[in-house]
Amino acid sequence: MKAVVIRTFGAPEGLEVVDLPAPLPGAGEVLIATGAIGVGGVDAVIRRGALAAYGFREGHLLGSEVAGTVTAVGEGVDASWTGRRVWAFTGLSGGYAEQAVVRVQDVHALPDGLSGADAVTLGGSGVVAHFALRKAHFAPGETVLVRGAAGSIGVTAVQLAARGGAGAVAVTTSSEERGGRLRELGATHVLDRSGKSDDPDAPTGFDVVIDVVGGPGLPDALDALNADGRYVLVGVVGGQPPEEFGMRLVHGFRKSLTFATFSADTVPGPDRQAVRAEQFAEAARGELRTVVHDVLPLDRAADAHRAMDAGEVFGRVVLTP
Repeated sequence: MKAVVIRTFGAPEGLEVVDLPAPLPGAGEVLIATGAIGVGGVDAVIRRGALAAYGFREGHLLGSEVAGTVTAVGEGVDASWTGRRVWAFTGLSGGYAEQAVVRVQDVHALPDGLSGADAVTLGGSGVVAHFALRKAHFAPGETVLVRGAAGSIGVTAVQLAARGGAGAVAVTTSSEERGGRLRELGATHVLDRSGKSDDPDAPTGFDVVIDVVGGPGLPDALDALNADGRYVLVGVVGGQPPEEFGMRLVHGFRKSLTFATFSADTVPGPDRQAVRAEQFAEAARGELRTVVHDVLPLDRAADAHRAMDAGEVFGRVVLTP
C-alpha cells in the first residue's frame, strides 16, 4: 500500500511516499480502507523532530485520524463493522496510508450526511475544544480568547464558546480576511498574532484562554488573564514556550491565575465517544460547522505541510489516497 513516512526530520521535503505491506487487523482491531486523512498540527510538530525526545524516530508513519470503510475485523470484533463508514483515531501513527489498522474502541460510525473530509476535520479537534473549555470551567458571560483560532481546534472552540454564551470571543489570527471568517463562526473581536487590536471595544483581559499555539508569545497571553483567569494550553504548533514562562504566573500571584495543559488522552474513551457522536450529528445537521481548507492526494502530503508551515491553512487540510 502507499503511505507517507518521515525520511528526515525538518522541512516538508523530508516526507517520503513509500510502499509498505498492507496491515492485518489483530485481536480487537479493524482494518480501514481510508478515504480521508486529517492533517493536524501535531503531525507538523512530529515532522520537525520537536518530539524526538518522546520516542519519535525517522521512518515514522504520520497521521492520527482517518475516515473510510471497514474492510476486515480481527478476532473478537463484531463482524457487523465490516462495510460500515467510520471515523477512527490511529494514535500518533498510521494515518497517512491507504489502509489503517485501528482498535475498535477508537472507531466511530459516521452518520448519513457527514463526509469523510468533514469527519477528520472535526473528529479529533472537536473533542479537544469541548473538553478544553470544560477544563477551563468556562461559564456563560465570560470573556474568551482563542489563540490560533484559524486551525480546526480553534474553529470549533470559537463556535462552542459563542453558543455557550460567552460575553466576548476574541481570536488571534494573521489577517483581516481570516478574522472575517472567524466572525462568521462566532468571534466578536479579532486581534493580531501578538494579541493587539485597534478596536477600542476589544477586551484587554480574559477569563479564559484556549491556546493552540504556545511559542514565545505565551507569557504575554498569560498577562492578559483577568483575576481568577484560567489558561489551557492544548497545542504548541508555534513551538515550545520559554522555559521561564512560569515566572509570569508568580508575578501575577495576587490575581490567582490558573495554567493547565490539556490532552484528550486523559478523557475516558466513552466520554470522548459520547461528545464525538453529538458533534458528528450536529455537523451532519449543519448546526456545527467544519472548515476544510483543501483536499489533496496522499502523495502531496508535503504540500499540505508546506501550507501549514506558511500559515496558509484555515481549518484543516485533508488527504485522500
